[in-house]
This record gives sequence, C-alpha cells and structure tokens, in this order.
Amino acid sequence: MQDLCKVLEDQLIFINAEKKTTFFLFKGYWGNDSIKRIKEKNFTAWYDPVFVLHFVGNGVAGIVLPEKEENVVALKKGDAIALPFGVVTWWYNKEDTELVVLFLGDTSTAHKTGEFTDFFLTGSNGIFTGFSSEFVSRAWDVDDKAVKTLVGNQTAKGIVKLDGSFKMPEPKKESREGFVYNCEEAPLDVDIKDGGKVVLLNTKNLPLVAEVGLGADLVRLDGKAMCSPGFSCDSALQVTYIVSGSGRVQVVGVDGRRVLETTVKAGHLFIVPRFFVVSKICDPDGMSWFSIITTPK
Repeated sequence: MQDLCKVLEDQLIFINAEKKTTFFLFKGYWGNDSIKRIKEKNFTAWYDPVFVLHFVGNGVAGIVLPEKEENVVALKKGDAIALPFGVVTWWYNKEDTELVVLFLGDTSTAHKTGEFTDFFLTGSNGIFTGFSSEFVSRAWDVDDKAVKTLVGNQTAKGIVKLDGSFKMPEPKKESREGFVYNCEEAPLDVDIKDGGKVVLLNTKNLPLVAEVGLGADLVRLDGKAMCSPGFSCDSALQVTYIVSGSGRVQVVGVDGRRVLETTVKAGHLFIVPRFFVVSKICDPDGMSWFSIITTPK
C-alpha cells in the first residue's frame, strides 16, 4: 500500500475533472468517466452501483428499479441519488445551460474492472441492436415495423440532441421520496460555528444506500477552517471530490510517513487508502467536498 501511495503521489493522486477524460483510483483499480456533462438527453441505460451528486444546472431524471414503475424526478443543486446495480436511468437537460452530475462508485467488481460500464438499451450500441427483429418483436410483442422504429431510430450513442417538439415525461414531487436526498437542504449532522457543516448520507435518510454498499457525505468548511486528522475505523476506502473552493490536504500512512501534501481546488479528486489518515485546511474562501466510503453505514 505504501508503494501504491508513492505512485499516486508522483502521478495521479489528484485529478482535474475538467479534462475531457478523468481518472480515479478506487479499490486499487483505475477507472474513468467520473464526470458527465449533459447538454441534451442521455440514453436510457443502467450502470454499476454508483452515487450521483448533482451540482450544476436544472434537469430531470427517470429511474426504474427492477420490477417497479418508473419514477421521474426533478433535479436541483445538492441532490444526491444512490443507484444500485441494475437500475435503469435516463438524464435530461431541458435548459440551455449545462447540467453537470458527478458519478462516483466502486468499480472493482464491474463488468470491466476499473471502469464504469454503461449498458445502453437504445442507440447504435444498445443491447437490443444485437438481436434479430424476430427475437425483439417476440420479446416486446410488437410487429417488425415497431421494432425498427424502437431499435433503429436513434443512430447516435451516449448523449443525443432531442427535437424541440419532443415531450419528455414530467417529474412528480412525490417521486423524490426515497430516491433523492438534497444535501444542501437536509438537517445537518454536524454544525460548528465558524467551522463547518456536514451532511451524512446513509441507510437512514436514503434507503437505497444499503443496496449500493457505499456511504457518502457532503462537507462544507468555512474560510480557514480545518478538518481534523481522521480515518475510517471500519477500514473503508475514501474517495473525495472537491465541489467548490480550495485548500490544502495532507495524508499520512500507518507508519507515520506523510505520503501526500498538496493543494486541491474545485474539480480535483483524491483517494485515501484504508487506515490512512487525512486532514484538510481550507483557504479564506472556504471549501466543500463530496466523499464516498466503502461502507453504507
């Protein structure tokens, strides 16, 4: 683990997520695609288990749990969503401005170890394009004409631009219950005057966290405040994405050797391995970050 941290310190212990392709290390594997910038509509797809944090723009998401009806939810800044494996989703930006969502997850057991895998249902790389019309028509109980429309109409993949006349499903307020937890409006778990605020995401306030197998928190430090040295007592890994502001980070290994000392700012991401201790001091303008850990508690 010390060698691993040395490699990370020299190369990619923190990453600027504004680059076209971003990389992060989680559970000892390289992964990519931690940021998705959505200007139109993302194809219907399912993913490996992830936490999603929305922090720029306004949008709509459709979420379908196995054997359940679709929930359509409005997205606003600070929303966090836990997506277990096998959940089908789509993401839609109905505004002219950018919609930015952050995907963080454990890729150690993914289809391709170290990478998030998008299983698209439609588009040029959708799973149904590989089946013959006969198989699809019998599976969906539709005629060949309908199959060609449903499977072949979308020629792009990943993110597409919708026709202006196309109507997407409208969100319902009650659909957010149990699916979305807004970190900026939630009751504070920690509130220290002139220090900072912490909101925890766990099975109590977001039940789907149990199925994802990860926990998360949103921390907001006031200017020049410090997050005291700490580590996870249940040996969890921690992945941290800096949402806003800037500051300094130090990470110390189990032998008391400092393995990382660097400055971080909005768009950076870094990893704290098991049993390693991390501490942060923010700059005068403050700093906030979103972290996931490999335990749902």
